[in-house]
Amino acid sequence: MSYVTSGEEFSRDDRYLTTRITADGRDGFPVEPGRYRLVVSRACPWANRAIIVRRLLGLEEALPMAVAAPVHDERSWNFGLDPGGRDPVLGIERLQEAYFARDPGYDRGITVPAVVDVPTGRVVTNDFPQITLDLSLQWTAHHRPGAPELYPWELRPQIDSVNEVVYRDVNNGVYRAGFAGSQEAYARAYRRLFDRLDRLSERLAGARYLVGDTITEADVRLFTTLVRFDAVYHGHFKCNRRKLSEMPVLWDYARDLFQTPGFGDTIDFDHIKRHYYLVHTDINPTGIVPAGPDARDWLAPHDRAALGGRPFGDGTAPGPVRPAEAVPPDHNPLR
Repeated sequence: MSYVTSGEEFSRDDRYLTTRITADGRDGFPVEPGRYRLVVSRACPWANRAIIVRRLLGLEEALPMAVAAPVHDERSWNFGLDPGGRDPVLGIERLQEAYFARDPGYDRGITVPAVVDVPTGRVVTNDFPQITLDLSLQWTAHHRPGAPELYPWELRPQIDSVNEVVYRDVNNGVYRAGFAGSQEAYARAYRRLFDRLDRLSERLAGARYLVGDTITEADVRLFTTLVRFDAVYHGHFKCNRRKLSEMPVLWDYARDLFQTPGFGDTIDFDHIKRHYYLVHTDINPTGIVPAGPDARDWLAPHDRAALGGRPFGDGTAPGPVRPAEAVPPDHNPLR
């Protein structure tokens, strides 16, 4: 599989399936507990957002989750982690089967997260930015008691503004650097990435969270890139001005979130490293997966609580991870 086009700048295919699952069912897919299956990979930062939001809001029972294997080929994500290599609910070996069930001529990215309608076996949506917002706004009837407000009405303009630049320069920026097909394209992405990280450091030097005094959707979206930075992006994607662990404010901020229930307990460093270093063969043709960095560093004290803030606002922390969804103990230092 090739991810780099020689001489060209990386451009993400953003032709997503934008059908929405809503409380009023306006697109033909009403919110119904147990009807849908959230398909994710713990390796993928976009899917990791949905895993975190689902856990923070307590939607585990209402929206069951399928975890794909971390390594895939051109035939898409597979369910090799499950007995017999098939998802036990959907009965399929590869996620592409659910995409083709919706559209036999589907010619776009077979991506995670994807929400599948279990009765028909068809993908409803893979529109990852909207999926997490809809979990917050459309699935409220099934939120756990004490679920936090991740996208509060009064802060939405600020959250949207932060999300826009973080996506452009950081979330997608690391890919623009890593998949650059020319020195010039790489240099542009590299500068934009670290210029934005510098600005975020300034913003977070005096504030515990990105917007307001509680965790919001903006923190979720930044975290899933930061948590992969030293393990993958610094070396594999050549984002190497500094490691995250050498950027004091962002490193403290990221550890604060990692140690917050619902964030770090969703992270599988083994899946993350195996995905990037084994799938991107044009960048890492040897297929060697690095042994480091030492994930125990994520448990070091951060002192961010001195800045104030209330992680869950008027809500509460989520309870323990369900045993069936727990990350293996040798893949995460919290375990």
